[in-house]
Amino acid sequence: AQADHNAVHFKPLINAVLRRIAREGEGVITVQDAAALNTPDWLWPRWLHAYGEAEARAIASAHLMIPPLDLSFSGDPPSIPDAVSLASGRSRIRRAGRVDELSGYREGRWWVQDFAASLPVELFGGVAGQRVIDLCAAPGGKTAQFCASGARVTALDHAPGRLKLLSENLSRLRFSAELIAADARDWRPPLPAPFVFLDAPCTATGTIRRHPDLPWLKSAADVEICARLQQELLDAAAEMTAPGGQLIYTVCSLEPEECEEQVETFLARNAAFRRETVRAEQVPDPLFVTRSGDFRTLPSFWADRGGMDGFYAARLRRI
Repeated sequence: AQADHNAVHFKPLINAVLRRIAREGEGVITVQDAAALNTPDWLWPRWLHAYGEAEARAIASAHLMIPPLDLSFSGDPPSIPDAVSLASGRSRIRRAGRVDELSGYREGRWWVQDFAASLPVELFGGVAGQRVIDLCAAPGGKTAQFCASGARVTALDHAPGRLKLLSENLSRLRFSAELIAADARDWRPPLPAPFVFLDAPCTATGTIRRHPDLPWLKSAADVEICARLQQELLDAAAEMTAPGGQLIYTVCSLEPEECEEQVETFLARNAAFRRETVRAEQVPDPLFVTRSGDFRTLPSFWADRGGMDGFYAARLRRI
């Protein structure tokens, strides 16, 4: 400040503030409510209501930790220093450095994907040789999973730029899929598919630990906006699902309006669909199955192993 003639008059104030921080800062921090202070006012009461105080505090605490790097593999994993296996085909690195310098990147042997994000795809079960429609597919982690499972994939996204990124990712991984740039609300396949996967746009409050600015850029109004869009996309996805087929709806949100409530209202207006319970053996931990039989992870889960993003998914069957 002293070196800047426009700021030199702030020097005494800066000195006073820093001296007081040095003198009293530790005591001030001790009595602060870090969980509430680091969560915007529009979000904190919602989590208290939805999850209870203990879980809301655990979620907020998880957001203060640097998230690890999770990798999904298309085959046998390469030898990567400090990588720890989380489940079959998935590993975690606490301190990774540059992604493109890790072993196996250029050879396309893996892709970056949060552990929780990789789980909803597995709720379909076996899809080898089957048609799968992947809606809102970019940047392509779940598309890659379907390709690695041997499915015949149609991946759709409304943004050509995001679809280009998806194409580049698939090319590096040596996967191929039918890519379509279109709005899922308007597009329909020539024939309904037995497997339809909708990773719907959402407030993404389950990914705050990776995007700490996100809750400060959004508001409660965004929850309502996203919920309306999700309703339209779900109805469109339902029309693409063949009789007897499965529709999986997933979001990386912690907000009930985008998760359980969205599915309940869908089922209320779509008599041709019913909810199929997620079984404990379909997920790595029974903790990931909700009381209503849906899939749910929270950032506070597996905290001793580095946590995970918050994801929700429901299995829906067309009768």
